[in-house]
Amino acid sequence: MEVDGLVADRALLGQASRAEQVAAVLRTRIGAGYFRPGERLAEDEITEALKVSRNTLREAFRLLTHERLVAHELNRGMFVRVLDVDDVVDLYRVRKHVECSVVRAVTAPPPLDRVEQAVAQGGEALARRDWQALGTANILFHQEVVAVAGSPRLDELMRGVLAELRLVFHVMDNPRRFHQPYLERNREILAVLERGDGAAAEALLAAYLDDAERQLVAAYAEHRS
Repeated sequence: MEVDGLVADRALLGQASRAEQVAAVLRTRIGAGYFRPGERLAEDEITEALKVSRNTLREAFRLLTHERLVAHELNRGMFVRVLDVDDVVDLYRVRKHVECSVVRAVTAPPPLDRVEQAVAQGGEALARRDWQALGTANILFHQEVVAVAGSPRLDELMRGVLAELRLVFHVMDNPRRFHQPYLERNREILAVLERGDGAAAEALLAAYLDDAERQLVAAYAEHRS
């Protein structure tokens, strides 16, 4: 299990609600692809890395269980969830409702600095041939697109949805083939948002999400066969 990065993330732990802060760190690590579906989350290693109590960690696990990111297995401990095709379909149902409604509402160029940064991050990952980082940049792009709405509640919803989505991406045998084409599509969506054309952005994004869903559903079907 990859825990070295947790030591650096320890600085993110605030004074209020330690369990929520621990959950945020673990959610971030899951969303970045460091903890893989089916991986056991060792309590001893995590409590040592984050310098928190076992009770605090267990409360964090409880929060992440409600978010469908981890699951408890009797007499075995906590594991990162393994999603199925029904999860994929439902996640994309949520994404289409939320993301498309956000861009549809755009009628003038919104602040897009963080969206631009996510696209740039994807370009840098591509140049390094770092496909995990490219997937992370892609997730960040969608998170920042939703952030254009200026709604903390939508931001919170999407953080959970996109962290769960990262567990779906692991089904792709060739992450480069999956992620690389969407970087250019991110650029296209950014360009129309820069013009304030929400209708065009919605059309691009709806097709984008339909294509990604089809690819992932097909990959799940192939793994079951």
